[in-house]
Amino acid sequence: MTEKLIKKAQELRKRGFTTGEIADELNVSKDTARWLTLQTSVKSIKEAPLDFAINWESLGGSSTRMKHVSAAMADMALEYGEVDVVVGIAISGIPFATLMADEIASKMKKDISLAVFHPRKHRKGEDAEGAISSNFAKVKNRKVLIVDDVITSGRTIKEAITVLKGQKATPIVVTVLIDKKGISKVDGIPVTSLIKVKRLG
Repeated sequence: MTEKLIKKAQELRKRGFTTGEIADELNVSKDTARWLTLQTSVKSIKEAPLDFAINWESLGGSSTRMKHVSAAMADMALEYGEVDVVVGIAISGIPFATLMADEIASKMKKDISLAVFHPRKHRKGEDAEGAISSNFAKVKNRKVLIVDDVITSGRTIKEAITVLKGQKATPIVVTVLIDKKGISKVDGIPVTSLIKVKRLG
């Protein structure tokens, strides 16, 4: 497994992916992505950061499965109240957010807007900041649900909350497919997940 991850990370780097994009593509932390790209061979592997590689390809490759899982995530999110906008974190949070917005609109009997957050880790330049895409819904003065596939450290979620609050949005809840950190709140905003990974011992 480690050998495959090293090879995949190095292939992505050769194709021009940033460390943040590699982390998202492999569903590992940025530290793990950096470590994977720096390995020269499996024989010379240095101690890896403590992390879990999540492969949800069997889910992401099926629109039917994505729809059902997104419906479950939407149901969990609605326990925290109604929202006006569902914000998907690029890249892997967007498909869930899109399907969840549709599910929530159906349950609430009103149109639910979709917005996209581009985290700093996907942007070029040292001064790059996370940003809400101007091609989707505005978030100002609206109640928002933040959606991503995996929480590894909580940094991207914290960044999204900060940017959204800066744009006068009111984050209600964060919903993710998998929580690798066991986080219950980020900046006072509740975090709910379909799957929570816990380390024993």
